[in-house]
Order: sequence, then structure tokens, then C-alpha cells
Amino acid sequence: MPSVTTKRPADASTAIEVLRAHSLATLAQQELERRIISGEIAAGTKLNEVDMATTLGISRGPVREAFSALAQAGLVRVEKNRGVFVRQVSVEEANEFYEVRVALEGLIGQLAARRIAIDEIEALRAVVRRMHLTQKSRKADEYFALNVEFHDLLARAARNNALLAQYRGIVNQLDLYRRATIAHGTDHIPTSTAEHEAIIEAVAARDEQRAQALLGEHVLASRARLHAALGAPAPRP
Repeated sequence: MPSVTTKRPADASTAIEVLRAHSLATLAQQELERRIISGEIAAGTKLNEVDMATTLGISRGPVREAFSALAQAGLVRVEKNRGVFVRQVSVEEANEFYEVRVALEGLIGQLAARRIAIDEIEALRAVVRRMHLTQKSRKADEYFALNVEFHDLLARAARNNALLAQYRGIVNQLDLYRRATIAHGTDHIPTSTAEHEAIIEAVAARDEQRAQALLGEHVLASRARLHAALGAPAPRP
């Protein structure tokens, strides 16, 4: 009996190619976002489509889509006839991000105090223990990473995906500013660590109002410390 050869329909083949291209674009976006947020690709850097495609081992199409998604996320800017650049956040823009972050962090504190699990509290305490170790070494990059980890853990503990998405969007853009200025001193590390400890205790005690207030105060204090380190003017009330 002759074998039967089954041909894949053209539309199915096309769908697979579209899915593959979409997946590659998503992976490219995630990898570029990681490199930008980590500071591996510095603010102001021009991103070359061909170079990035070669580096990531993919075609230019997914990279182009990734650039578009990163532009929508506020991490890169597209300049006509010039190309794509990692965004540089000004002091004025950073002040606006901080104002939004105060509100978001306050809500995160309130909801996390209500919903956080015991193992998440212990995870936060473990991060703060590592912060104490970083105080001795005074390594700004390490402390920056721990600070990001702490606040993201807390945001996830709030159990609100819409809030988490908004928070990460603001923080990713704000981190472009903070990452560019990270080398401007580490004297604030002990004070910042103490603030994180107080936040944990408020959340662990299920004190929603105190957690909300402490997180808002922490964001404003962080902004003030950064402005002082940079010699930037204080934001308007």
C-alpha cells in the first residue's frame, strides 16, 4: 500500500512563522530591556538594528519590533533620520516619575500588608540582610540591585497584576535616571536600609496605614538624597 504524504497547509505554515517571529521579538525585547535596566547598555547609547540582530543571533525583523515595543515602554526614543537611542531621563522627568511612584508605592504597601505571605516576608528580610552586608563593601551597583529586588518582591506581594504592571513601567523608566547617577555616593546606604527594615515590620504587622505612609516617605527621601548627591534643585511642592 503506497504511503500517504500529508502536506502542511500553507496557512498553518504561515501561522507558525508568524508565531516564531513574534516569540523572537518578545525575547529580543526582554533581553534588550534587561541590558538597558542593568546599565549594560548606557543611557544615550545608539542602538544599531544590524548589530543587535547579529549579537542576538536573529534576523532584523524581530529586533525592529523589539525597538518599537521598547519605545512604547519609554526605554528608548526613535529619532527620525538618526536612529534609536536608549532614553536619557532628565531631572524634570524624574521628578514626575517620583510623584507617580509615591502613589503606587503607597498602594503597594497597603495591599501587601493585607495580602503578603509569611515566606514573602522572610524573603524581604533576606534581602535586607544582604543590604547590611553591602553597607560594609559600599558597592553601589550591588545595593541598587538589592533595592530593585526588594521593591519588586513587595509589589508582587500586593497581588494586583494591574498595579504591578504600572509600577514596573514607572520604575523601569526611573531606573534609567537612577542608574546613570548611581556612582554619586553611597553614604545613604545605612539610612536607606533602615527605612527598608521599618517597611518590612509594618507589612509583617499587617499595619496597612503605616506601610502605606512609610513607603511614600521612603520614595520621597530617596528622591531628596539623589537630588542632593547630584546638586540638583529641589522639586517644586
